Amino acid sequence: MHAPIRRLASTALFVLALASTSAFAAPDEKLRASAEAAKPALIDTLRDMVMIESGSADVEGLTRMADFTEARLKALGAKTERRKVARGPGADIVIGTFEGTGTRKLMLIAHMDTVYARGILGSQPYRVDGNRIYGPGIADDKGGIAVILHSLKILGEAGWRDYAKLTVLFNPDEEIGSIGSGELISDIADQHDVVLSCEPMGAAGVAARNDGLLLGASGTATGTMEVKGKASHAGAAPQLGRNALIELSHQLLQTRDIAASIPGTQLNWTTAQAGTVRNQIPERATAGADIRVTVPGGLQKLQAAIDEKVKQKLVPDTETTMRIEAGRPPFVSTDRGRALAKEGQTIYAEINRTLDIIEMTGGATDAGYANRSGKAIVVEGFGLTGWGYHARDEFIDAGSIIPRLYLMTRMLTELGKKK
Repeated sequence: MHAPIRRLASTALFVLALASTSAFAAPDEKLRASAEAAKPALIDTLRDMVMIESGSADVEGLTRMADFTEARLKALGAKTERRKVARGPGADIVIGTFEGTGTRKLMLIAHMDTVYARGILGSQPYRVDGNRIYGPGIADDKGGIAVILHSLKILGEAGWRDYAKLTVLFNPDEEIGSIGSGELISDIADQHDVVLSCEPMGAAGVAARNDGLLLGASGTATGTMEVKGKASHAGAAPQLGRNALIELSHQLLQTRDIAASIPGTQLNWTTAQAGTVRNQIPERATAGADIRVTVPGGLQKLQAAIDEKVKQKLVPDTETTMRIEAGRPPFVSTDRGRALAKEGQTIYAEINRTLDIIEMTGGATDAGYANRSGKAIVVEGFGLTGWGYHARDEFIDAGSIIPRLYLMTRMLTELGKKK
C-alpha cells in the first residue's frame, strides 16, 4: 500500500473508532476518585506557580518556572531537556518525554509566561474567594500546566503506559506570539498523532454557559503604517511642510473598517507615534495594528485592500506605506479534531456535566502552530476554566479542577486504546 493511501486509511479508521464511541456505560470511578483526591495538591501547585512572576520578558522568573516544571516532570519519570528560544528574551523551553508500551504518540502543550510585569503580586496577590482562586496568570496558563502535571501523576500512579511516546512541552513566549518557540512546537507536533493544548476556557456561568473545548482560534499579524511628509517650522512656515500626522490620521480613519469587507480578517489600530518636538511640522508618522485572521489568504487580501485605499490622500506630496508581518498561524481544527472533541463531550457526560464545543475565538493559541501542517489531531482548551485573563482579576473556578482532571485522564486513556 502506498504511503498516502496508508495514511488515509489510518485516519479513516481512527475517525470511525472515535465516532463509534458514542457513550460510555459509567464513569471510571477510580479516575474520578483520583481526580477528587488530587484537587488539594493541584491547588498547592497553582499557588506555587502564581508566586513565581513570569512575564514574557522576565527571563529570571521564566527560568524559575522552567526549573519548577522540569523538576516536576522528572519526578513523574520523564526524560527532560531544555532548549533556548530561537528569538526573543532568551528563556528556556522545557520538554519532557515519556516512553510507553502502546502505539500512539501523544503531545501535551501549555505555556509558562504571563502578560504581567515584574511586581504584579504587590497589587494582585494570590487569594481565594469562595470557589474562585485569583492570581496573575493562574488561568492563562498556569492552570493548564497544573492539569498536565497532575493528570500525568494520576495516570502514572495507576500504571498507565498505553502510548508509544508522550511528550510535554512548556514554552516561555506564548503571550508574545511564540516568536522563539512556534517553529519547534510545529516540528514536534508533526511527530505525534494527537496534540492536546491546555489553554483555559471560560468559566461556566461567568464567561460561558458550560465548560468547553475549542476547535478554532485566530491567527495573528502585526500591521505597521508609515507616512512620510516634509518638515518645516510650525510657526514661521507651516505651509511649506507636509504634515505626516494629519495624513496618518486621515489614513487611519479611512482604513479603520476595511477588514469588514474581507471575511475572516480583523484589524484594529492600537498604537501611533508622530513628531519629536512641538514647533515642527512632523515629517514622519507611524501607527501599529493588531490583525487577526482565520482564513487562508486573508492577510494578502487585507494588504491589497489597504494598498488601494491609501492612494486616496488628504495631504498632497505625502507617501503612505503599509507593512503586514504574519505571526502565529490560525487554528482551524479538522474533522478528526471535531470527532475527538465530541468524545470529550461523552466523557463529560459520564460525570453528568455538559461540555460545549466552541468553534472559534478571537484569541490566538499555540494550537495554530501544532495544527499548521494538519498531520496531528489538535484540540484546544484542556486547561482549567476561569476568566479575567490579562486583567487585574484573573481567576480559576476551583469547581472545574475535578472535571478537567477527569477529562484529561479519561481522554488520554481512550487515546491510548486507539491503534
